[in-house]
Amino acid sequence: MNFMSTRSARLFPRSCRAVLGCLAILGASWGARSAGGDEIERRRSPVVVAVQNARPSIVNIHGEKTVSTEGHASQGGDVGRRVNGMGTGIIVDQRGYIATNFHVVEGVKKITVTTADRETFIAELISHDSKTDLAIIKIDAHDTLPTINIGSSNDLMPGETVVAVGNAYGYEHTVTCGIISALHRTVQVSDVQNYEDLIQTDASINPGNSGGPLLNIDGEMIGINVAVRAGAQGIGFAIPADKALAIVAELLSTRRVNQTWHGAIVKAVEGGVVVEGVDADSPAAESGLKPGDIITTVEDQSLARPLDLERALLGRGEGEEIEFEVDRESKPVKVKMVLAAAPKAPQEAADPIWELLGLDLQSIPTKQFQREHRTQYRGGLTVVDVRTGSPAAKQGIRAGDVLVGMHIWETISIENVTYVLNRPDFASLGPLKFYILRENEPKTLYGFLTVSNRR
Repeated sequence: MNFMSTRSARLFPRSCRAVLGCLAILGASWGARSAGGDEIERRRSPVVVAVQNARPSIVNIHGEKTVSTEGHASQGGDVGRRVNGMGTGIIVDQRGYIATNFHVVEGVKKITVTTADRETFIAELISHDSKTDLAIIKIDAHDTLPTINIGSSNDLMPGETVVAVGNAYGYEHTVTCGIISALHRTVQVSDVQNYEDLIQTDASINPGNSGGPLLNIDGEMIGINVAVRAGAQGIGFAIPADKALAIVAELLSTRRVNQTWHGAIVKAVEGGVVVEGVDADSPAAESGLKPGDIITTVEDQSLARPLDLERALLGRGEGEEIEFEVDRESKPVKVKMVLAAAPKAPQEAADPIWELLGLDLQSIPTKQFQREHRTQYRGGLTVVDVRTGSPAAKQGIRAGDVLVGMHIWETISIENVTYVLNRPDFASLGPLKFYILRENEPKTLYGFLTVSNRR
């Protein structure tokens, strides 16, 4: 996604800023003479402290993606145009789970992450939500990683100071400062991407800042930077933290990541997370959790928001017993829950294309295909749905895409796809190359599906 650059707000006329700059230099000199070693501490402003505290939990993301190819599915061969991408990520769990914008990692075959201490890792796309443009990626670090300090976006005020940190134009950990210009903005950035309820800021946000944090003066993340207004100066936007973290909690849920299930529906309240509802026949129901219970800790991990509940359960296996501490009608109660395997949708159990690739496909009548797609392909299959966390989802395939080929074969019918999946030499085809047509893309897109759970 291409964005125009912006400038930070100018709070004073240029002449006034020059005078203030001179006074600051003189003040620093006088302070150095009088205070000696205290000079650095005197210069350590709230913005400096905010950046120093947040910086270790911010990562830089680089990747190369193939945006199109003119090759025919039956011809094979890599003839796509490759472009370098960049963005920013925020560590939300010490085991290496990172939140970013989906457009930063969409279609990227090799996601490279560099931490603040210059270590480099290859990340895996875990889950994403294209509507909100958020995604979770994971790196396997040797040690536990520092996580971002999270604030609230519910009490933000136009005019208050904010700081953006990100990989602007590839310049890692670039810091810009400004104010909140407005709240609750709706922004249409393309024909397919619309953002609602955004924070508007004049802190400079450039290509590469996407996915990075917008911080308040206390160094707390109060937003995730997403875009700037093309053609404008000093207008950038961020997703409010409370809204973003609700999506991140779902993307990092045990159901999506571990395929396990707890069945508790929760929201944040003072002192923990409150149970709003319990799914029938779920582990939460069997444990005795009730609506109105406030979960304060899970296995000695304190909870402040739904994301903390999912983080506490992340990595726990099916059948594992977990202890919850609950405030029930102002009385402490201990509850033990046994996680279960997430129930499969009937479609997943019956359809090998859905199970193995994560695709729900629908045939397109030949005349309709030829009318809608002026191309050399003889036909294709519409992508109706993509299963979260599936090989297709990890490659950025979207509902509405048209699958026109796999490996060296055309995919005009569902039978063409099952033919590929049932071939005796299927294992030797991986990663499985695919070709799709996408609305508003003039050329064919392609990528590679890694299918590791073939029965």
